[in-house]
Amino acid sequence: MVFFRLCSLVLLLTAAHGVARPQALKPAAPAPLPLLVPLPLPQVVPPPPGLSAQASALSPCAAFAATLPNVRRELCEAAQLQPGSARSVKGQPLWTRDILPAKPGLRVLVVGAIHGDELSAGSVALHWIRLASQPPADTPLPIHWRFVPVLNPDGVFARPPTRVNASGVDLNRNFPTPNWTRDAKIYWEKRTARDPRRWPGPKALSEPESSFLHQQMLSFQPQLIVSIHAPYGVLDFDGPYTPPSRLGRLYLDQVGIFPGSLGNYGGVHKGVPVVTVELPNSLRTPLDSEMRQMWFDLLRWTTERLAPSQFGR
Repeated sequence: MVFFRLCSLVLLLTAAHGVARPQALKPAAPAPLPLLVPLPLPQVVPPPPGLSAQASALSPCAAFAATLPNVRRELCEAAQLQPGSARSVKGQPLWTRDILPAKPGLRVLVVGAIHGDELSAGSVALHWIRLASQPPADTPLPIHWRFVPVLNPDGVFARPPTRVNASGVDLNRNFPTPNWTRDAKIYWEKRTARDPRRWPGPKALSEPESSFLHQQMLSFQPQLIVSIHAPYGVLDFDGPYTPPSRLGRLYLDQVGIFPGSLGNYGGVHKGVPVVTVELPNSLRTPLDSEMRQMWFDLLRWTTERLAPSQFGR
């Protein structure tokens, strides 16, 4: 009895002093699990199918050195290429280089890589720019050189490289030879069995690249055109005057003319001699010594056969 009275007294005192009764402990709520944020997967960048127009415009020599055989960036940078007045179908600049002596006696236009899968043609053109920049001291005929080392950059930078441009046109069948509308179509359908690699296009000069070269012929008025191709390993010639018998190890073997070709248009129709250099390999250049010998043979023939008095200035 006494025990129960004491317990009641303790409870009354506790309530009087405002001390809360002890409550039963509730089990703590489990801490929320942290949100699982997925980590970003490493970005896998596939190899680009080709160098963009912007990349080529900002650094043409990086693009050429990464694509053309036997071309180092230093060689290309020494060429001091300048963007031409036109761009390719995909917006690639069409690069040029003029080498102009004090009193030129001749104007020569050199074109490479009209066909994009003939990579060595662009390489040789760049090597020849270096040689043209260092003419022999005894050169009797100063020459104004104009180089277009890569006329078909879209084809060159495609993966794999393509003969045709980005519109699927064979640029070397797109020049305005007489009766082009009839002959080019017939030749493509009958002689090539509608080979897509040799489609001449919807009309003559339909492509910005062929139009650009045509404009160069009109404004520059070359007295000789040199067109570099591959891989037949011969030397071709169209137009007036005695052709060179050889350039280096390439011997003259005239293979004929085609509707819309540069040789047909320039050499036969316009009367401007066109030397077509067919390198033996599309993916590999000749040795440096051989490219040099071809160049000096070209200079010798030009000096001997194309006297300034034969041309209008």
